Amino acid sequence: MKVAIMQPYFFPYIGYFQLMHAVDTFVIFDDVQFIKKGWIHRNQIVMDGEPHPFTLSIQKMSQNKLICEHERALAEETVVRQIKQLHHAYQKAPYFNEAMPVLERALSNPERNVAIYLAQSLQEVAHYLQIDTSFLFTSDLKGNPALKGQERILDYCRQLDATHYINAINGRALYDEESFQKSGVALSFLQSDLPAYRQGTDTYLPYMSIIDCMMNCSAQHIHEMLHRYKLVANHQPT
Repeated sequence: MKVAIMQPYFFPYIGYFQLMHAVDTFVIFDDVQFIKKGWIHRNQIVMDGEPHPFTLSIQKMSQNKLICEHERALAEETVVRQIKQLHHAYQKAPYFNEAMPVLERALSNPERNVAIYLAQSLQEVAHYLQIDTSFLFTSDLKGNPALKGQERILDYCRQLDATHYINAINGRALYDEESFQKSGVALSFLQSDLPAYRQGTDTYLPYMSIIDCMMNCSAQHIHEMLHRYKLVANHQPT
């Protein structure tokens, strides 16, 4: 069984969904420390031809607490602001009418726990993109608090009977292929080969939120883009 383990992000870029699509089980890493400057509560959309922040309001945000210990703040007001932003940015986009109901449903979810809310928004998008992957939370597994980094990931792989662990390409320095081999788990890293798509901008802006992709490309087109990657070993150059 192929497994990936990732922190939940707020409408991440398409490469995140490629990783999700590449595995049988996608595990939401929700019982790790919240990173204020990470992508858990923020991303970027394209507004008036430029990158524009798209954020989630968090109550008492702290790097001393786990992701699953955080709650949303001003949920109702935030949703109204977010929907207005998307209308302003994308109401003339070619797939606005198809994508907007999915995004409104995800954004309007009343769930207050940040980890659950983000996981459910990821699942909404995954369903729209025809991604057939099982989801779990690390907080639901029997984690060993004494284990850190790679050893913690290997422990989760053992619990899930994983035969293949796939990680994003930028995590290559974190893992040792020999340790995975000794545990009977193949280790690969997903390297995207994503084509540019029409954004209605003078210059293509890569790594925008999946929202931008959904507004400008059909669900079928994005599903085809999900296959635009290769799996590389840790010893290979990028």
